[in-house]
Amino acid sequence: MLKRPSIDDESSVDEVAERRFAVRTTVAFATTLGLGTLGAFAFWELHMPLPWLLGSMFVTSVAAIARAPISVPGFARPPMTAVIGTILGSSFHQGLFSHIDEWLIPLVGLVLFLITAGGASYLYFRKFAGFDHTTAYFAGMPGGLVEMVMLGTERGGDERMMALVHSARIFLVVMSLPFIFQAITGQAVGRGVGNWVGLDSLSLLDILWFAMALVAGVVLGTFARFPARYLLGPISVSGLLHYFGVTDFTVPTVILCVAQIVIGAAVGARFAKANPRTVIKVFALSVGSTAQLLSITVAAAFLVSLISDMTFEALVLAYSPGGLAEMSLMALSLHVEIPFVILHHVARVLLVVAGATAAFKLIRPRNSPKP
Repeated sequence: MLKRPSIDDESSVDEVAERRFAVRTTVAFATTLGLGTLGAFAFWELHMPLPWLLGSMFVTSVAAIARAPISVPGFARPPMTAVIGTILGSSFHQGLFSHIDEWLIPLVGLVLFLITAGGASYLYFRKFAGFDHTTAYFAGMPGGLVEMVMLGTERGGDERMMALVHSARIFLVVMSLPFIFQAITGQAVGRGVGNWVGLDSLSLLDILWFAMALVAGVVLGTFARFPARYLLGPISVSGLLHYFGVTDFTVPTVILCVAQIVIGAAVGARFAKANPRTVIKVFALSVGSTAQLLSITVAAAFLVSLISDMTFEALVLAYSPGGLAEMSLMALSLHVEIPFVILHHVARVLLVVAGATAAFKLIRPRNSPKP
């Protein structure tokens, strides 16, 4: 007769399974970071823009589609995002908001841009890609990935397809925008992130201020329920400290490079475990939708630059439907006012999320079921 496993035996099996899972996860994470680092150095040697971010993102995305063991645990990205937020906040200074009244016209332009871009993307995915109404709507809205997938799933959309479309959009925008900048303006997004700051420049006091700003920023962002709290919280605290002259700490550039590698790898890892054919299909569709979105972005930025005092470059970054962290890094490289870009991206996400449900009900086809 077969002996029934005892409770102790079952516990041992569970423990072994957990250890194996932990080992596989650790190996996959280490592999992902290794590939991301190789991609970053390769892009650096090729003199590509934003090599630490784009190189990591490109190589890990290709590896994920090729079914390599790619994985970035959920706990890995938030600390790196907080590091970037704290560094971005250090660019704040007295006089930064002296012409904030000039931002009103671009904000109005943002509303018109979102209506145009969202409508065009919806029609693209509905008519050309053949998505159902709900999936097409929330896949086409230029809002936050998590928010759009969540709202779309609650209303019966295809969760996997929406997540892949938004991931592909962010990937394509971040990869292509530096080259679009150079083609239109002749201004290249640099390989670095401003002046190089060595490790030997970091004093004990700087470390303490940096750590305090990062931790306090995460706490603030969490309790205040900021969108992108791991980025906006540290930006807020670090920005206030620098704006009022409490500290002028600078962070070694290598720390920012490591943070970019992890964030780039996290973007690439979004394509892991998805069917390669599905991913390739989504990318093929997203090339068209992203080209459409970026064309509208460039046109809107050009028109608003004619009637406002903001530069074309700043407006492209402010309107571009890419990730907040990624667009802020480009702003840092191009010496564009980071608060201006951040404000418009936060407004973009809030406007899309706030208006998504109401607009979704208004444009619902007559023959579709009620959500």
